[in-house]
Amino acid sequence: MKATLITGASSGIGEAFARRLAAEGHNLVLVARSENKLRELCDELKNKHNVTCHFVAVDLTEFEADKQLFEETEKNDIEVDWLINNAGFGSMGDFAKLELDRELQMIDLNISALVALTHRYLAKMRERKSGTILNVSSAAGFQPIPFMATYAATKSFVTSFSEAIAEENRPFGIQVLALCPGSTETNFHAAAKMDRALNVKGQETVEDVVETAMKVVGSGRTKVVSGWTNWVVATATNFVPNSLITRAMGKGLRGRFQKE
Repeated sequence: MKATLITGASSGIGEAFARRLAAEGHNLVLVARSENKLRELCDELKNKHNVTCHFVAVDLTEFEADKQLFEETEKNDIEVDWLINNAGFGSMGDFAKLELDRELQMIDLNISALVALTHRYLAKMRERKSGTILNVSSAAGFQPIPFMATYAATKSFVTSFSEAIAEENRPFGIQVLALCPGSTETNFHAAAKMDRALNVKGQETVEDVVETAMKVVGSGRTKVVSGWTNWVVATATNFVPNSLITRAMGKGLRGRFQKE
């Protein structure tokens, strides 16, 4: 059975992808930590769209969780035709004062789990000479961001990694796309312990972000920024030195997180 596997599928952008793709007839494998939310969503989508929906409740930061997930899909004869690596979280604050274990866990989820799942399912896609891998990155990855240092760096990795392997796998008929949303109406800011979004006026809905991705899937593009404002800012970073960007952003955020 062909299916689309979505990590971080119980809420936010991941849930929006699940709803959109189920409506378009995709069978689904939904992955997140919350078993109850996944079960409810699977039941809803199966009943509403007459698709097959399998869920796996797993914490992808745990040791060999990616292997466990891969073996689960293999055991159930699920051919992952689309892989959407959406699971991730952020943090905000003075890096020296942030909880180290939490920062390392972020790296594990935003980078290590994404790389591991991409590697595992890519081999099968190469055998079939078809497949789509969509890695949810962020507009935050286009420049260093003081007081969001680890998060921005992880998303810079995701975008760079995605564009590189997109070219490696072009001859195999596989599209790899980095989706780079900006501030979006999700629980991201609460999870990152932000008292408010960095750019409230520029916030998009999760449906906006998914629509941006769906418009370019199949086009051969390797990166897309969601939102006009985010695109302008991301483009501008090509012409402004990082030293000026970090100085300006640091000045704007220092009062919130760092006292002399």
